[in-house]
Amino acid sequence: MDDKITIEVSVVGRVYPILIEPIEEEKIKKAAQLINEKVAHYQQRYAGKDMQDCLAMAALGFVIKLIEADGRQNNAEIIDQMADLDDWLGQYLAKQNIGSSFK
Repeated sequence: MDDKITIEVSVVGRVYPILIEPIEEEKIKKAAQLINEKVAHYQQRYAGKDMQDCLAMAALGFVIKLIEADGRQNNAEIIDQMADLDDWLGQYLAKQNIGSSFK
C-alpha cells in the first residue's frame, strides 16, 4: 500500500504540491521555511536585486553548508577508520611481540 500524501509547500510566494511520505512532511516544511527566510534576508540586504538573484544567493549559501557538512562527515568517517586500523594494528603487533619496541 502506497501511503504517500500530497502537501502544498510555499517557496518564495509560489505554492508547489509535493507527493511525499508522511514522515517527511515536517522536514520539507522546515526546508521551505529556511529557503523563504534566507531569500527574505537577501532581499533586505540587497535591496533592488530581483528575486532570481536572491534565490541564487540562497541556493549558493545552502550548497556551501552542505559541502562543509559533507566534508565534516567524511573527516569523521576517516578518523573512525583510522582508529579501527590503529586498534587492529596494535592487536597484530601485540600478537607478533613487536608492539613494545615502538612505545
